[in-house]
Amino acid sequence: MNEGDTFRPDQDRPGVEAAPDTDGAVSLHELENSLGFLLRISQVRAYERFYAAFDEIGLRPGEFSVMWVILRNPGVRQGLLAETLGIKPAQMTKMIRRLEVQDRIRRVIPDDDRRSVRLYLTEGGEAFVRDHRDAFFGHDDYHNHGLSEAECRQLAHLLRRYSGVGRRADD
Repeated sequence: MNEGDTFRPDQDRPGVEAAPDTDGAVSLHELENSLGFLLRISQVRAYERFYAAFDEIGLRPGEFSVMWVILRNPGVRQGLLAETLGIKPAQMTKMIRRLEVQDRIRRVIPDDDRRSVRLYLTEGGEAFVRDHRDAFFGHDDYHNHGLSEAECRQLAHLLRRYSGVGRRADD
């Protein structure tokens, strides 16, 4: 470039085509095959549907999962639960405090291990999980993703394999 020339990124870089005049569509090229990118965009879409379905009851993503696992594992250690669900300890502490304030869980510090925190659902927490189980696991607007049941099973199978969650002999 000579002095006084204007840098035009779409025209001055070798191998880069000029940006087409589009109607708002953006070409993602190789990103369309990036597992990390696809997982992130899928998570964003799932959260959008989650909030649309559960915002009115004030439920946040992860909270129902935490309560569900506590229901199925009464007395689970808070640290083990955080590790199992991939939740950072500081974030888990905030979530547990929020659920305590809502009277959905209770923390117990055992006499024999004062560093450990055991988690239990309160009666209200158990009722909340029972009342919202079908909506969380069911087939309603929250799960309206355009996939057939067979495709959902296949995707879940692949995601379990990819993430290492719930390893089974058939995986």
